[in-house]
Amino acid sequence: MSGVPAMGDVARLARVSHQTVSRVLNGHPHVRQQTRLRVRAAIEELGYRPSEVARALVTGRSRFIGVVAHDSTLYGPASLLAAFEQAATEAGFVVTALRADVRDRASVSRALEWHRGRQVAGIVVIAPTAPVHDAVDTVRSGTPLVMVDGDPGRSTPTVTVDQVAGAAAATRHLLDAGHRTVWHVSGPPDWFDSAGRVVGWRSALEGAGREVPPVAPAGWSAASGYRVGRELALMPDVTAVFAANDHLALGILRAMHERGRRVPRDVSVVGFDDVPEAAHFIPPLTTVRPDFDAVARDALALLLAQAGGGAAGDVPRSREPVLVPRDSVRPPAT
Repeated sequence: MSGVPAMGDVARLARVSHQTVSRVLNGHPHVRQQTRLRVRAAIEELGYRPSEVARALVTGRSRFIGVVAHDSTLYGPASLLAAFEQAATEAGFVVTALRADVRDRASVSRALEWHRGRQVAGIVVIAPTAPVHDAVDTVRSGTPLVMVDGDPGRSTPTVTVDQVAGAAAATRHLLDAGHRTVWHVSGPPDWFDSAGRVVGWRSALEGAGREVPPVAPAGWSAASGYRVGRELALMPDVTAVFAANDHLALGILRAMHERGRRVPRDVSVVGFDDVPEAAHFIPPLTTVRPDFDAVARDALALLLAQAGGGAAGDVPRSREPVLVPRDSVRPPAT
């Protein structure tokens, strides 16, 4: 073992569970004396000293968790925040959420420092862009911290939706319907969600040996989807479009309608997120549904494991979304 000993190290040396070590540390009466002595001996041998923050989160003496969230109403980040608040509340915690500009490192740093200054038991950061990670790298301390929807390639503890798998599933669905290739209208390139969906789309096309069209860059709004959709509608060889989110898809549907391209008869469209309105678009939108609730529960479990000093290897670090077929996809017209 190297570095600072954790509660899990004590448990392994004493040959007991993580929960038993916690009970001994907190003076729980229902622990056998022999077991208690064995745990105490392991603590002394390893020189383990429990973090006060970790003990507060585990024992309930502090029930506050800080969240740094994106300052917008975008469906994905807003859904992740709501899901985490629900999961934490059900587990008996109080969540204090601060909103920040995820493209501004200083804005994120201020929110992190605010939470640390109030000695929250742990911090969850909804981290869709690189500046968020950069800010965390500069202010991290002993406070347990978990990234949600961040860069899975970084070392900071992170849980996320598997953007690559979701985009690949959407693309394969269009190819399986008989389309020669699939065009992609992407979100902002500096968002991890957007970049992952581009990777999944491209890998599915390359894996099927299909032509990879140029990415059509957009934002996250229906207006930007409409703008790009008007251009795609003028291209007869565009018969299938994967949009990086459902709002982009909505704009594309309107653009195709105005240009006389019928969905799905002339053009098939797939979105991402499964917003509540997606089933009521005209036509109802085929889309990809992330499990925001599962990601939120994983984030809370990872935070608790980190705070308690135990192993977190059994907490899933990504959740694969599912395809939701509706009426916006059909085989291309002959």
